[in-house]
Amino acid sequence: MTTEPTARSLSCEPLGAAHLRRLIVGQGLAAVVDALFLIWLTLFVLELAEPGMATGFVLVAAALPRAVLLLPGGVLVDRLGPARIATGAAWLRVAVLLAFGALVSFTSPSVVTVALLAGVLGGADAAYFPAALALVPAVVPTERLARVNALVQSAESGGDLVGPAVAAGVVAVVGFDATLWGIAALAALAAVALSLPRRAVWGGERAGGAAEPDPVGGQQVSSARALGAGLRYAWREPVVRGMLAAIALINITVVGPVLVGGAVLAGQRLGGAGSLGIVLSGFGAGSLAGALTAGWRSPARRGWTVVGGVATIGAGMAGLAAVTHVVAATAVVSLIGLGSAFLGVVVVATLQERVPRQLLGRVLSLVVLATVAFDPFSYLLAGVLVPFGTTPLFLLCGSAVLACAALVATSPAIRSLR
Repeated sequence: MTTEPTARSLSCEPLGAAHLRRLIVGQGLAAVVDALFLIWLTLFVLELAEPGMATGFVLVAAALPRAVLLLPGGVLVDRLGPARIATGAAWLRVAVLLAFGALVSFTSPSVVTVALLAGVLGGADAAYFPAALALVPAVVPTERLARVNALVQSAESGGDLVGPAVAAGVVAVVGFDATLWGIAALAALAAVALSLPRRAVWGGERAGGAAEPDPVGGQQVSSARALGAGLRYAWREPVVRGMLAAIALINITVVGPVLVGGAVLAGQRLGGAGSLGIVLSGFGAGSLAGALTAGWRSPARRGWTVVGGVATIGAGMAGLAAVTHVVAATAVVSLIGLGSAFLGVVVVATLQERVPRQLLGRVLSLVVLATVAFDPFSYLLAGVLVPFGTTPLFLLCGSAVLACAALVATSPAIRSLR
């Protein structure tokens, strides 16, 4: 379980404690850096090589190590503590970005070299993401978890909303190398901010507050057995199992259909491919609103809130089958974004509260994995269904998410969440 908040921490307002403000700033900046760098990397590879396989190769090189190393990263978080891993990974990301900057400024890098550095950055992300999520309950009082998660999620949503335009605009004005140095500077600020809250939990980690590997016969278990223990816990705990299944299904039925089906929809009904950008900006705006709403006030019936969040996403996906105007499509996609962000804040805060500290890194690494690992299957699903038309695509995906909401509602463990 999470550590008990001290009397001093309980007396603080959400942003009153200095180490708490630094945690929010650090994780928020890190989320903005992710959004900016992804756009920078895509534009740089397009500049480096002709559009096609090169771009996909580099993006896969960044994503594959992240997906493969997420679960071992969760074991590492539980073994060494989230503060150590979060700060170490943050500084590793700074080092990689600085190496990237030097490479771009003083050489003419090949696509393979760029892919290798992107892969190292993806490996750092695999350790950082579960550590950052596990660090929050080590610093934040339990009753403030939703609000702090909402602020961090808002920074991520804001970065997704304005990141593409900002990154592309800065590249156009000052060039690729200067833009990358600026991104590296933001990453360094994030690492500094994350290093400071570490002192607030360092003593607890050294005194045993950080999670240790599961003991077997008085001995520390191997990493493989520790990972197995985390997987068994996630499978046997109904709340964790249900939430992970819902996240995975939503990822499969939303990401690819919205991007691939949305592009087709824009060309067929919304006035041209250019309207896709307007529609996707609605998702970012909805996500920002959903995160802020989730942090404003904790829901009294958290279980039914989870059901409602899943149902909102499903209704939005089904609604896309009927839209014929860009304004309506943007409004519907905004609803999907609102439900996704709201659900994300509630789910993460719930798991941070309920999962034992010695398993938290592993369970949260599963959450991140469920969020990012199924993207290829989602794109494949969209590719298979798009030839039959966007109406069947969105109706089928929306119905699947609505069915998931109904199944989640049948779980007594989730329904009873407060």
